[in-house]
Amino acid sequence: MAHPSSGGAGGFFDGFTLDHLDVGGVILRVRHGGSGPPVVLLHGHPRTHTTWYAVAPQLAASHTVVCPDLRGYGRSSKPDVGADPAAYTKRAMAGDVVGLMRRLGHDHFAVVGHDRGSYVALRTALDHPDAVTRLAVLDSVPIVEALDRCDVRFASLWWHWFFLGQRAKPAERVISADPDAWYSVATTNTPQRLGAANHADFVAAIRDPATVLAMCEDYRAGLSHDRHHDAADRAAGRRIRCPTLVLWSSQDDMAALYGDPLSVWDAWALYGDPLSVWDAWADDLRGHAIESGHHVAEEAPGELAGALTAFLA
Repeated sequence: MAHPSSGGAGGFFDGFTLDHLDVGGVILRVRHGGSGPPVVLLHGHPRTHTTWYAVAPQLAASHTVVCPDLRGYGRSSKPDVGADPAAYTKRAMAGDVVGLMRRLGHDHFAVVGHDRGSYVALRTALDHPDAVTRLAVLDSVPIVEALDRCDVRFASLWWHWFFLGQRAKPAERVISADPDAWYSVATTNTPQRLGAANHADFVAAIRDPATVLAMCEDYRAGLSHDRHHDAADRAAGRRIRCPTLVLWSSQDDMAALYGDPLSVWDAWALYGDPLSVWDAWADDLRGHAIESGHHVAEEAPGELAGALTAFLA
């Protein structure tokens, strides 16, 4: 079932169509619009596809833009890990992306991912190299690289990986007891910062215990299956075959962890900048920092859209 998205306040996804599409046993909620070469935008945790509301229309001037909720997130299907322990692997999510794009008539496409979505984007490029024309990853390094470099700084800054990823004392019970407090609805993630319609979609997602559980399963897959998939590719010498863009937010933790030379955290750096980490994975590589906090699509949409438009061209 499809219908054009209503404009709403601020022209929210004007001209885009909202669909719920079966991509092979999983139904994804997706908005798509524009014309030209196709590009799919993949959100991170704890967002939904509406995080791209200010970026997608800019890209749609020259591209066909597809914005899904990843499986488990927003209003997409939430498979049961009891029936399929690999349900939330990035390999499974990458299969969803390819199935979605084929369903929309696109056999070849660019893929952009932020945060958890960047791991899905990477896996799509590695598992389906004949389909992906360009890859852009935002605020990430490959999961295996992050975990191999894990030290007290990483554990202190990204402690949520291990909290969300363990099962002994399930994080979803703690989060769903007061999701608004956990995700800072009254302070950081306000309508003023996120935009009213995007904020409403975000709040509806985090208040759904099934979504919170699925988001935790995403992190659990990251510490197990996804890490092993990355390690196997690295050991086999598999590399990204398409042009690759790496962008990172200057006010996020990437600088502290991987040594952005523009960052005030440079004294902490031990491993070089994020590009030096990605260099082992891609031959055609470029990238730079964007002046922003972590949620760059909401905080610096103009600069992000400009960087992506130039890269996709």
